[in-house]
Amino acid sequence: MNAASTMLAMLFVDPMQIGSGARFAMLLPLAASVSVVYKTIRVDSLRSMPRAAMVLWMTILLGMFAVGVGLLIVFRLFLA
Repeated sequence: MNAASTMLAMLFVDPMQIGSGARFAMLLPLAASVSVVYKTIRVDSLRSMPRAAMVLWMTILLGMFAVGVGLLIVFRLFLA
């Protein structure tokens, strides 16, 4: 194995620590790319794609936030 392969393999053995702010920052482009690709396939007219992708992006973000709050409530009520 060369040095680059060894460094990549070490990410699976000893993963990097990522803070909660960085996790949320990584969710934004992930949700945006998913919404753009999905809406590019599904819309009838390409003119309506940016608005439809923005609406889907906000829906994904708000849904993830709602799931997180719901899980936090369940955790605080039943597990803590």
